[in-house]
Amino acid sequence: MPSYILQFNADTPKEEQEKVKKSVLDKGGKILHEYALMGGFSFELPADHIQTLDAFPCVQNVEADSAVSTQ
Repeated sequence: MPSYILQFNADTPKEEQEKVKKSVLDKGGKILHEYALMGGFSFELPADHIQTLDAFPCVQNVEADSAVSTQ
């Protein structure tokens, strides 16, 4: 399953964040890590379900997770 990173809008209430996480889990996904400082989380989700997150106005950005290097 592909991995993604999701970032919420800065003013997103905790209740709305939980709805998005529940949607990921309900569609067969898995929460991998929560990022408190940036207001988001990483997760795995079948690729054919990723577009369903566009329905949440509190989602600022979703991008594929990838390795980052400094070299």
